[in-house]
This record gives sequence, structure tokens and C-alpha cells, in this order.
Amino acid sequence: MKERTDAPQDRVCLVGLIFFILGLGTLLPWNFFMTASLYFQGRLNNTEFHNGTAVQKEYYFNNWMTFLSQLPLLLFTLLNSFLYQRISEAIRVAGSLVFILLFFILTAVLVKVDMDPDVFFSVTMATIWFINSFGAILQGSLFGLVGLLPQKYSAVFMSGQGLAGTFAAVAMLVSTASDVDSKSAALGYFITPCLGTLITLFSYLLLPRLDFAQYYLNRSSKYEEGTTDQLLSVADGTTVETEKLNGHIDGSVTDVAAETRRQVEAKVETSPSRTKQADNSQDKASVLEVFKKVRVMAFCVTFVFTVTLSVFPAITVDVKTSFPGKWERYFISVCCFLVFNIHDWLGRSITSVIQWPPKESRLFPVLVVLRVVFIPLLMLCNVQKRSHLPIVFTHDAVFTVIMALFSVSSGYFVCLSMSYAPQMVEPKDAETAGALMTFFLALGLSIGGALSFPLRKLV
Repeated sequence: MKERTDAPQDRVCLVGLIFFILGLGTLLPWNFFMTASLYFQGRLNNTEFHNGTAVQKEYYFNNWMTFLSQLPLLLFTLLNSFLYQRISEAIRVAGSLVFILLFFILTAVLVKVDMDPDVFFSVTMATIWFINSFGAILQGSLFGLVGLLPQKYSAVFMSGQGLAGTFAAVAMLVSTASDVDSKSAALGYFITPCLGTLITLFSYLLLPRLDFAQYYLNRSSKYEEGTTDQLLSVADGTTVETEKLNGHIDGSVTDVAAETRRQVEAKVETSPSRTKQADNSQDKASVLEVFKKVRVMAFCVTFVFTVTLSVFPAITVDVKTSFPGKWERYFISVCCFLVFNIHDWLGRSITSVIQWPPKESRLFPVLVVLRVVFIPLLMLCNVQKRSHLPIVFTHDAVFTVIMALFSVSSGYFVCLSMSYAPQMVEPKDAETAGALMTFFLALGLSIGGALSFPLRKLV
């Protein structure tokens, strides 16, 4: 939406700050559970006896965490249009934040509670499922909200999302560096997202009280009254869903949702009458016709996330440093999570300056497929608990370089795929293209999470 000259001013950029906090808060659940994988693995150190021999039970925590975090994204991609039309935005956002806060509090409390490893695993998996389900609803709803404001606020919102993973990694580093016992450090770590979610909730409640936000939210509500029936069936499926990404992995998806919504609004604003709008909506291509035009980009975004989630974090988190000692406590937080999040954000940012190869080039899908080489490269690093493959890359520097290239290419190709797709169809079909790309993005995340199981056993 274009910024009106008669609109109130965003004093001291308070609305921008609120949307940055909201973007950060949407991806806290995935990032804080993922970054704390070493804590959970420590709690699941369970030894069983088979024929008089002690055997450590393998829970495959990182694999299940990845799969159960991403599966809700796929499900709510399909269900969110139903929820969007039947449940108010305030209930969806505030309610999701309250439940996310409660699940974070439960996770923090369990730090001090001694539990059987099997029971703890079951409770943690249920928590991951539900907290990411509410996170999926929250992310879709908030992007639908930020889409009502000028374009720059969508960029601010996405910046908050992009830094959520870095925020979690820094929190883990501070927790690890603190001179306290492991339980107290873990408690402090999980209290951080509790405070972050609480601040996110208060920020959302403050938003309607600001004149600048109120102006656009009220104006958009009245403006869309006559066109809602035309847009809900497809446009809401795009704008509400698309920002999930995983940004952190998923931050690039919101670029498409913002662009498609602006195209829809520009189309409506410039049409001479609602009759013409209705005629144009009737001329929209079918979903199958749109899919044929964007099928290459749909394949690319699915393949990129399949490769990324198949090894990160399920395999990369089990890499061990070649320099034992104090550095060992910080190795995974720095070389795995911090390196990935910073370079993924860098890869997405590069697309604002460089867009190569062009969307028509056959080289684009070829380069995307070539990313599969990162799977064996990371599997041949110093991964622990291995029984099949040899260790080829033992040095920390090699693992760090592979992780940097792996993450920067992930962010770059995902962002390009998602931004190219709407450009390959007519403007009137851009929202349909965005909705399709959202589905295939979620599909790639789920396939990658499922593929991590056999790949981990192969190591």
C-alpha cells in the first residue's frame, strides 16, 4: 500500500519498531528450540541394557524436532484461509502469543524438574508441535496485518524475522558463557523467549492505539469492503501464509506476499469501477495454468528447502570441534547456528543488489540442484555417533566454510525463486502464484525434515 501524504506521521518510528519486534517474535519458537538442541540431548542421555550390554538409547531428537516444527507449517498453509475468514485477527494474534508464552513457560519450568527421559521426550515433542502450530497462525496473521501498511514496514517486519535466529544463537552463547550450573543456564536461556513473547504481545496491543497504525488499519478495512469477496479466495491465502519461513530460513517468503498484495491493491485502486474489478477477477487463470508457468520456481524453492532441512540442524548439530577444551562449549552455537543465520540473512539481502541467473535462464534450476553437493560434504565432516561414512573434513575451519556457503546459497536461491514466480504470470494472477509458491515452500520444509531421518542413519 502506498503511503498517503495526509496520513499521520510515525513519530520516532514507533510503529516501525513495533513491527520489527513482531517479526522477531514470530520465529522465536523454532529458533530457540533448535538452538537448544544440546540441552535437550543432555536431558535424553538414557542408557538401556540389551543382553547384559549397556546401550545408549537414540531418540533422534533433532530429526523429530525439525519434522514436527515444519509439519504444522504445511498443514496451516492449507487451513489458514479457513481460520482467516472465521476467526478475528485480534484473537488469532493475541491468542497465539498467549499460548506460545505458556508453552515457553512450561519448557522453562521443566528445566528444574527431573523426569524420565522417555516422558521428557514425549512432553517436549508435544510442546514443539503445539508451539509451532500457534507460531504458524501467528506469522500468517501478522503478515496480513503488516501488508496493510506502506511497503517499508513489510521490510522492517522481515528484518525482525531474519534476526530471530541470530538472537537465539546469541542468547545461547550468553547462557553458555555464564558462570552458573547447566540447569540455571538453561533456565535463563528459556526465560529469554518468555520475556520476548511478552514484549511481542504488549507491542501488538499497543499498535491500535497509535494514530499512524490506526489510520491505515481503519482505512484498509473500509477500502477493502467492496473487494473482499474477490480477494479472499486467493490473495489472503498468499498474504496470510507466505511469511512463514522459515526465514529464518523463512524470511524471504514475505517478499513475495508483500509484492503480490501491492500488485492486487494497485490493480484495485486504478480500476474505474467495481464492475471492471469483477470482470478482471473472472478473467484470472486457473490454478493449473498458473502452476504451469511457475513450475520451475516451485521446484526450485521445494528443492532448496529439502536440501537445507535434510541436514540442518539434524546432522550439523552433531559435528564436534577438533579443538577440545573451553571452545567446545561454544562451537555449535557459533559455527553452526550463528554462521547459518548470519549467512542466510546475507544471501537474502544480496538479492536486492544482484539477481542472477535471470528467471528465464536454464542455469537457475541447475545451480539449485547442484546444492545437493552440500549434503555429502556436511555428512563427511566430524559428525559424532557415526557408523558408516568416514570422517574426511576434521578441521573446524572447513566445516565453517561449508556452512557459510551452504546457508548463503540457501537464502539467495529461496529469495530469488519466491520473487521470480509472480513475475512469470500476469499481474492479475500474481497472488495465485504466491499462494502456490507458499505451498511448495512448506512442502520442501516438510520433505527436508522427513529426509533427515534416513540421512542421519546413513552417517
